[in-house]
Amino acid sequence: MKLGTESKKKTIIAGVLLVLAAALLVYQFSGNGSDNGAPSQNAAQPAKSGNAGHKHGLMAHSLDPTLRFDLLRSSEDVTYKGNGRNIFSSQAPPPPQDIPNPVQSALQQQAAQQPPPPPPIDLKFYGYEGPPKSATKRVFLLKGEDIFLAKEGDIVDRRYKIMHVGQNSVEVQDVLTNHTQTIPLTAGS
Repeated sequence: MKLGTESKKKTIIAGVLLVLAAALLVYQFSGNGSDNGAPSQNAAQPAKSGNAGHKHGLMAHSLDPTLRFDLLRSSEDVTYKGNGRNIFSSQAPPPPQDIPNPVQSALQQQAAQQPPPPPPIDLKFYGYEGPPKSATKRVFLLKGEDIFLAKEGDIVDRRYKIMHVGQNSVEVQDVLTNHTQTIPLTAGS
């Protein structure tokens, strides 16, 4: 059985490194080492020779105990004005008063006063039922994949009323918006 001790040089180097690692661990955990992040023993810990106040002496030496009356006077002159909003209230703050209202141009005002145009009627006139010369003309109307058969006065798709059936067109009124549109005869395929 081989333990890897055939090379004496490697074995000696491994042993020395193992001893150094053990010594470093003992030194770190024994309390003789300095604290993590402390720059030196004198600044971090008081000396053990009776200088117990040395640490406090460094801090007290860095502080300036004199009063600065100029800074006190400047803080006395500051007055809190506030904006009138109660910070303990859940209501939104009032809008600022100094923002001017934008001026609308005449075209924008005119466009705002006119209602939007009604949507186009999406029916297509596909053809007639029977001979086109008959007294009561019935027409085929398409909407998407739906086919409607109607005559004058009928309501199609619960929205469109057939007003007049002509030779090449149909006049349809949108009952909801009172918009009338003439639909021409489209070539059937």
